Amino acid sequence: MSLSSPALPKLSYVSGASDQPLLYKTVSRILKDVAIEKPENEALISVHQGLKLTYKEFDERVTKIAAGLVALGLKPGERVGIWSPNNVEWAITQFATARAGVTLVNINPAYRPAELEYVLNKVECAAIIIADKFKTSDYVEMLRGVAPHIFGNTETTTKAPKLRYGILINRQGIKDALVGFEALYEMGKPEDYITLDELEDQLQPEDPINIQFTSGTTGMPKGATLTHHNIVNNGYFVGEGIKLTERDRVCIPVPLYHCFGMVMGNIAAVTHGATMIYPGDGFDPITTLETIQKEKCTALYGVPTMFIAMLAAETFKDYDFSSLRTGIMAGSPCPIEIMRRVLSEMQMPDVTICYGMTETSPVSFQSQVDDPIEKRVSTVGVVHPHLEAKIIDENGKVLPCGEIGELCTRGYSVMHGYWGDQEATAKAIDAQGWMRTGDLAVISDDGYANITGRSKDVVIRGGENIYPKEIEEYLLAHEEIQDVQVFGVPDEKFGEVTCAWIVTVSDSDLTAESAMAWLKTKIAHYKIPAYARIVDEYPMTVTGKAQKFLMRDAMTKELNLKAAETA
Repeated sequence: MSLSSPALPKLSYVSGASDQPLLYKTVSRILKDVAIEKPENEALISVHQGLKLTYKEFDERVTKIAAGLVALGLKPGERVGIWSPNNVEWAITQFATARAGVTLVNINPAYRPAELEYVLNKVECAAIIIADKFKTSDYVEMLRGVAPHIFGNTETTTKAPKLRYGILINRQGIKDALVGFEALYEMGKPEDYITLDELEDQLQPEDPINIQFTSGTTGMPKGATLTHHNIVNNGYFVGEGIKLTERDRVCIPVPLYHCFGMVMGNIAAVTHGATMIYPGDGFDPITTLETIQKEKCTALYGVPTMFIAMLAAETFKDYDFSSLRTGIMAGSPCPIEIMRRVLSEMQMPDVTICYGMTETSPVSFQSQVDDPIEKRVSTVGVVHPHLEAKIIDENGKVLPCGEIGELCTRGYSVMHGYWGDQEATAKAIDAQGWMRTGDLAVISDDGYANITGRSKDVVIRGGENIYPKEIEEYLLAHEEIQDVQVFGVPDEKFGEVTCAWIVTVSDSDLTAESAMAWLKTKIAHYKIPAYARIVDEYPMTVTGKAQKFLMRDAMTKELNLKAAETA
């Protein structure tokens, strides 16, 4: 009789072993280094502004703006907000604030006055750098309503008493507490440059340098506070993942206020001496396609909806993609069929998928350029260098490989914490340093991860767990479906059921009914959406993420749906 124990299942835990050490540099240092080593390399091209800067020129502008911030009296550790779409000034501000030791606060360009007021007061911004306008947003007028004292109006009570300066990107001169961005270039005095030199030795990689506010869909936005060490290393290893070099030209149509733009875009490029290219102040599919061709971009970034929009452009086949080599699709789950089309039709053989969250700087998993095609189109790759990840159940127990649970990450990339909110920080990061992502995932025996959805997005239909991403993947295989979003809605019998919003390709006569009939041949009956709609578009965030909670609210109201009563 054998007394040997059966083999134990392999647990869903992975760690990113690497021969490449972490960088121990500040954001300012990485720019100084590349400006010395590759001064004539093109650093930044802003197509819509008609401006090109070498690394030497970019570094000089950063230094002058940093000296201007010091001249205004801003001290290390104080917070400076930036409220603007993509432009050269945004990039200069990112590195200038780091050089001056002040903390950059990224403000969503879509925010309205109440949200601006909340952010300014939450982190006590001492100054804010703003564009004039973007789309329907008049930033100057909104700031005037929140902080009239900045405009010399002391009769109206200010709603942001800690704010001392407003710095206007598109304005000249100085008036009251308003400073034109151009004026900052000339404000630095010799003693301010001496201060910058002294700060270079004093600033530490562990210092907080950036605050990014979460979406706030489940409450007021929380300020994820990131350090130099967080974002320098994450940007560097993202660049390593797509094998960036000084010869690469990275097309960045994603918003700079988000980690995708400022870390995966700007920091990844700077740490490798590559060129940052902004097609426009906001995403436009045609402008992006034109930029790829004109500037001979070698890398392209985007969230899935951006790639879908480019692929759907009527003139898509007219553009030359021969310069493209690599890129990143991230920001939300990447549909398998869209990834396949990007690989073939956009001639991006080395495109990768990244997964992460703002609180982890942001990337935790990334597919590799030499991964088998099936791995690259169906997973988010493997854990990043120097990071750990695990999958846990509702009790915190690590699950065996192949089982779905909540993904947790640990390592250098985990944020410093939520600004001024120890309680929320403690809920997000446990005593062992594990960050709970709130995402459902599965890790295979060979270490590849697959994101199955948000834990809050799981639809529980009469006790059956339904994962919307699975249904979305099946529907996207239909040749007449361009995009789809599946979400839960209340139901009196089952508690909740699924609903699908479908965007069809142009000239399609596909109906919701025929789409559901087709789906019935593919998946189990209980997964078939109870409701389906053909729509032209979805409610979206600025970063291109579909807002399922707004879709749910709209359908609930339209159909007068009610959940089953519970005890």
